[in-house]
Amino acid sequence: MSSVPDRSRRGAGRADPAGAAPARQIAARLRQRLRRRFAGWIERRIPPARAVTLNRKRIFIMPSRVGFFFGLCLLLMLLTAINYENNMSYALTFLLATLFVIATLHTYANLSDLTIRAVRAQAVFPGQQSGFVVAIERGSRHDHCALRAQWPGGSQVLFNLLDEDSAMLRLQVPVGRRGWHHPGRLLLESTYPLGLLRCWTWVDLDLQALVYPQPLPSAALPGAAAKRHGGASLPVSGSDDFFGFRAYRPGDSPRQVYWKGLARERGLQTKQYTAYAERGTWLDWDLFPGLGTEQRLSRLCYWALALHARNEEYGLRLPAVVIAPAVGEQHRDRVLRELALYRVQAPPR
Repeated sequence: MSSVPDRSRRGAGRADPAGAAPARQIAARLRQRLRRRFAGWIERRIPPARAVTLNRKRIFIMPSRVGFFFGLCLLLMLLTAINYENNMSYALTFLLATLFVIATLHTYANLSDLTIRAVRAQAVFPGQQSGFVVAIERGSRHDHCALRAQWPGGSQVLFNLLDEDSAMLRLQVPVGRRGWHHPGRLLLESTYPLGLLRCWTWVDLDLQALVYPQPLPSAALPGAAAKRHGGASLPVSGSDDFFGFRAYRPGDSPRQVYWKGLARERGLQTKQYTAYAERGTWLDWDLFPGLGTEQRLSRLCYWALALHARNEEYGLRLPAVVIAPAVGEQHRDRVLRELALYRVQAPPR
């Protein structure tokens, strides 16, 4: 009998998961709302641009963890000086407070007047890291030391602007699915010179990287549309395009005989009518029936890369897109671009 109350007491001491779930949902909604409001505020304060010059409206500064501890120590020193009425304690406290103010000015100046300019973004395949290249230019003559730049989720780059007027940074960012990849806002920060304060900015350089489809190998290129012809165009008989003359053969149609040549004593000749077969390989959307959009694009991407590696001519046929057969890196990039942007909306910001 005594075990029943013990179980009830143990059950009463447990947390109620049903009651905790609504609290977590409310907290999650609140965080999302705060993030949206902050994103809207930063969007208005620092709008997207290909080049951004940092000024007081675009720079944020706060004490670092070391700075907060330093400020707490100053407060304790001030209380001690007041309690004991010690002039040396007053002098040391105000000296360190002055040092904190001077460090604030130097930390802010370390980012002020810098211009961040978008240069280019490397086109890559899904799962790879795209290299976003930005230029950092200084607008004043003083040096800028111990600067750090980083895209969200990307690698961090440390650099200085001492003797040079600008620096070119290549920042690696992992990308996802095909189409346009926007890396978000670039973080540029510094705690120079004493590490007591952190000065930073978030800039949207309106820079996107193109992500190609993921190449998907296949054993062979199927379909009759993938016809290969090397070298020049090949003649195909049975067309209405005039090609030339040949010697008359018994059985030729009288309508094709060149009678004027006979009158000019050139002998009996027959006119030839031919067409020219298109050279190269056609990568056609209809070569892979039964597959989804992404699988078709992946296989076409694979064959575009394979034919480019063999230096063979190839063209591309997509719904509403036709690229004539050709070779070269520019042709490859054009084909891959069309595959990457197939049914993709305009680049996001």
